[in-house]
Amino acid sequence: MTIVPNQKPGAPQAYHLTLADCQSSAWAIDGQGTAWSGAGAIAAAMDAGLGVRAFKAVYRLPVLGALADLGYRVVARVRHHLPGTTPYCQRFPEVCGGESS
Repeated sequence: MTIVPNQKPGAPQAYHLTLADCQSSAWAIDGQGTAWSGAGAIAAAMDAGLGVRAFKAVYRLPVLGALADLGYRVVARVRHHLPGTTPYCQRFPEVCGGESS
C-alpha cells in the first residue's frame, strides 16, 4: 500500500482524479485498478494494510455498505474538528514549491 497526499503536486492527476475529487473524499485504487471512494476507500485500504479480503466484501453488502457510507459522510463533515497531523505542504514545502508557514 502506498499513501499519497493529494497536496503533492500532480498526485490527483496521476490517479485520474481531480483535486476536487480528493478534497471531497478519501480514495483508494486497489490491485485490480478499481477506484474506491469514501467508505469503500477505507475498506480497500484496510484490506490492503491487513492483507485480507474481508472489508471490501462486507462493504459490498447493501445494508452494511450504506451504513458505512453514512458513517463516512458524518465523519467527513466534522473532520476539520478532529485532531490530525500537520498538513503535507507545511511538512514538506520543498515538494510543494513553497515555504513552510
